[in-house]
Amino acid sequence: MLRLQSISLRRLVAALVALTLIALGVTGAAGWNRVEAQSGDSSRYAAIVVDAGTGEVLFSRYADDRRFPASVTKVMTLYLVFEALEQGKVSLDDVITVSPNAASEPPSKLGLAAGQTIRLDDAMRATAVRSANDMAMVLAEHVGGSQAGFAAMMTRKAQELGMTRTRYYNPNGLPDSRQQTTARDLAVLARAVMRDYPQYYSYFGQHDWAYQGRGYRNTNGLLHSGNGYDGMKTGFTNASGYNLMASAVRDDRRIITIVLGGRSSATRNSHVAELMDTGFELERRRAGGERILVAQAFFEQRGFGISTSDNDAPVAYADLGSTPVTEREEGMGSSAVAYTALPAAAPPAVMVAAAPVVAARAAPVPPPAAATPVRTAQTSSAPRTGSLTASLNSGVAGATTLDRGAVANPPPPPRATAAVANPPAGRWSVQVGAFRDETVARNWVNEVNRRFRAQFTSAERTVASAAGWHRSRFTGLSQAGAEAACSALAERRVTCMVVRPGN
Repeated sequence: MLRLQSISLRRLVAALVALTLIALGVTGAAGWNRVEAQSGDSSRYAAIVVDAGTGEVLFSRYADDRRFPASVTKVMTLYLVFEALEQGKVSLDDVITVSPNAASEPPSKLGLAAGQTIRLDDAMRATAVRSANDMAMVLAEHVGGSQAGFAAMMTRKAQELGMTRTRYYNPNGLPDSRQQTTARDLAVLARAVMRDYPQYYSYFGQHDWAYQGRGYRNTNGLLHSGNGYDGMKTGFTNASGYNLMASAVRDDRRIITIVLGGRSSATRNSHVAELMDTGFELERRRAGGERILVAQAFFEQRGFGISTSDNDAPVAYADLGSTPVTEREEGMGSSAVAYTALPAAAPPAVMVAAAPVVAARAAPVPPPAAATPVRTAQTSSAPRTGSLTASLNSGVAGATTLDRGAVANPPPPPRATAAVANPPAGRWSVQVGAFRDETVARNWVNEVNRRFRAQFTSAERTVASAAGWHRSRFTGLSQAGAEAACSALAERRVTCMVVRPGN
């Protein structure tokens, strides 16, 4: 009964948000493009943001829905190798012979032939940096004896750690419809790696690696951006979309962010960065004395998680250029363009539009041993040698998704002037956003103009302000010109609407 009431409340909140935006002139035929799912639908998208030290879930979306992990699977593979190293069952200097089974794994791979040998340490680095499917299989067979035996070990360990909705059937994440996990379970795994094997965490943060005269760059592009990022793992298959488990430290706090089902490596990275920035902003404001009790609401005020139905995912990306993606995701090239987050159009009491949070570039940070990650509440195994022994009352596995706050009654929208029948050319407009902050509105209309100059050559950039809202608009267009411009923007996933004269 309580779950049904919660679902009904969320749907009521979403409906009120949608009606408010329509009344304010923010939405339209393409108005909800800005909450388009990363993958084009909500069947692959999921996200979670977790304070690594306390286990508090700061934000979640579809966090308990099963998804395909792709190469994020390799985090569990390496966790079990770390365990075997600590138990003395294997050594970093072990020389392993590549089996025909491992050599036959498809790319991304290191490409050693059957019968060739490799040190365990190099196989681990190839798995973490190159995301090599063949080397993940080499590790699995060396530690578990066979793929099936190692997969059973993986699933047992997942259950032991509290990853209750995770099942493994291979060590590298190659397509298998039975191999599924959740964003929340992956957050449990991330914290377990930091807690149990901080001495090995650096494998996930190595930027570059050289082997037999050839250099390899980590598939996690955020590692190269600075800003406190120091691990962990990417993943991609056609079924999963673009996945990323990321961790960063700023101001002595560590946050873990997991996004599954991204449309491209660029949009996924941008989304992770936005979520991470918001999480650290929340932490800073709490440290400054603000009482922010419901972290999920803080994220939703910044445009994450607001949707018109239970099936909408939370973020839109505006295509603002053709910057090539330099990261090679899972050994595959990408022709995707770079995306940037579309500033939120904010209804009262639900979303507060603000300038994007840009955190200062952080200095290099030590591995998690200094970041005080702790054991989750549901972990049953005893603390391991060299691991952190601090524990808190609540962990990621036991945390629950926070409900949304109620929507306050919005103020009445400004009264619209009656539309002019057959208006003359040159009096139509295109609106590309509505914001509470006038500076954000002006910056956004300038940015759209910079990227779409051909569509707005004869238009004037304006910000129309009324009732506390600042609408970014291009004015002085003909009806045909406004419709053509809006169509061009919509094709590039930039929200827009055509505005009649007098509105």
